[in-house]
Amino acid sequence: MTHFWRTGWLILKIFISFLYFLLGDISVEYVNGFPYFVIPLPSRNEKCRFALKPISHTVGNFIEMLKTEDRGIDRATILNKNGIRIASSCNVESLLDEPFWIYINDQKYKVVPPERERVILEELNNLGKIRALVGQLYEALNVGEYHIQKEQELVTRLEDLKYKLAPLESEKTELSEQAKRKTTIMNWLGLGLMSVQFGILARLTWWEYSWDIMEPVTYFVTYGTGMAMYAYYCITRIEYNMPDVNKRQYLLTMYKRANKKNFDVTTYNSLKREIAEIEYDLRRLRDPLNIQLPPHIDRSQQHPPLEQKISRKSATTNSELADGTTTTKKAGLSLPFLSSKA
Repeated sequence: MTHFWRTGWLILKIFISFLYFLLGDISVEYVNGFPYFVIPLPSRNEKCRFALKPISHTVGNFIEMLKTEDRGIDRATILNKNGIRIASSCNVESLLDEPFWIYINDQKYKVVPPERERVILEELNNLGKIRALVGQLYEALNVGEYHIQKEQELVTRLEDLKYKLAPLESEKTELSEQAKRKTTIMNWLGLGLMSVQFGILARLTWWEYSWDIMEPVTYFVTYGTGMAMYAYYCITRIEYNMPDVNKRQYLLTMYKRANKKNFDVTTYNSLKREIAEIEYDLRRLRDPLNIQLPPHIDRSQQHPPLEQKISRKSATTNSELADGTTTTKKAGLSLPFLSSKA
């Protein structure tokens, strides 16, 4: 009796599988470009809809979805129309290029994907030309007006910054002149001391004593001078050469006087940096090669309100400050004066 029921149940399963095969219960349709599969699940004999992504989803993801939805699925494979198994790494878009078979447990389903609309390469090229034309039209109609508006905003901002910088610039110029004056005095004082040393050694060599007596003295004087230069390097981490020494002394004097007069170095540096950035943006806006302005707009900007050339005196001062910042930082001092960017 038990054998009879088992045989009947097996015949019933084969009949149901044959019906599924004949009716083709797996259907595929495209909704907004995404394929939707309607697949009968074996556990409850009910259909379930699966949405897949053509590019990111693979055959392996599809099989995992089936097993997750129905725990009764022990084996699920996909074969092409020639009976060759399709790899799990194959994406869904390639899978839908031709009919294929899906094996779920002991059931076999044939899937015939619907025809898809493919974009031809010529259509893509035409679309690219249309986009380029639209971009050129937009640039011709709007970019010129936008650049003029942007330039006005930058010029207004530049005027405000220069107005704020004017009192600080006058104070900085005064401090710079004082530092230069003191540095010049110290340079000439050093030359005077060297002249006095030369005179003393000459007097002792040719009048008081002889060269045989003074030769060791001059040797130790020379060696002591070399030791002093090496000590300068050990303290400042800068090679002892006169341009660097002069710049370092200039900056030390300037910052010392700035601290005494409560000169806001941070605000000054910030304003100079913002002004330099705005001037750079204005030069970019006024370059017809970069923005492709129409001729009438280019003619209206032949005499811009902002003078782009920097005076030689201002450029020299900024260069000294930029070089001095690096030199003084190497000496172990915190001197946040104008950087080379400004």
